[in-house]
Amino acid sequence: MALLRGINVGGKNIVRMADLRAAFEDAGYAAVSTYIQSGNVLFESDGPPKALESRIETMLESTFGLSLVVVVRSHRQLRNTVDRAPDSFGAAPGTYHSDVIFLKAPLSSSQALQAVDLRDGVDQAWPGTGVLYFARLSERLSQSRLSRLASTPQYQNMTIRNWNTTTKLLNLLDERGR
Repeated sequence: MALLRGINVGGKNIVRMADLRAAFEDAGYAAVSTYIQSGNVLFESDGPPKALESRIETMLESTFGLSLVVVVRSHRQLRNTVDRAPDSFGAAPGTYHSDVIFLKAPLSSSQALQAVDLRDGVDQAWPGTGVLYFARLSERLSQSRLSRLASTPQYQNMTIRNWNTTTKLLNLLDERGR
């Protein structure tokens, strides 16, 4: 699975999902599908994630003229991300907005955590393997400092998905395995 950062956000870097699927297929990836418009691509490949990230970034730049950050995770890696989330993470969507910040090597969760500016009583973050788990108190969402992350150098090696999207992507990958 490839997570693309920065497409179809705020009217910028517009890429139609049909064109994105075609680009992946033309590049030789199998069983390509997309989920919602924000750059979630499910595909099959035998390549290692790190090599795939570079290959996909190059392909996207040559096909669409966009320099995008791509984070690749295997089904097993995404399963571990969901299974190893902090207790009750994502369980109270009316109280907390829960996000998974997917990290691209060489950025580690400890390095990424240092870049996060948490607001007391609003933001919470936990390190994971290749991710940060981030929760924001819904009633004080406008006071969250999550958006400040985009101005840090570390942001160049990450992409964010909400908990619902993360678990839906896992469900879609699980369905493929049946």
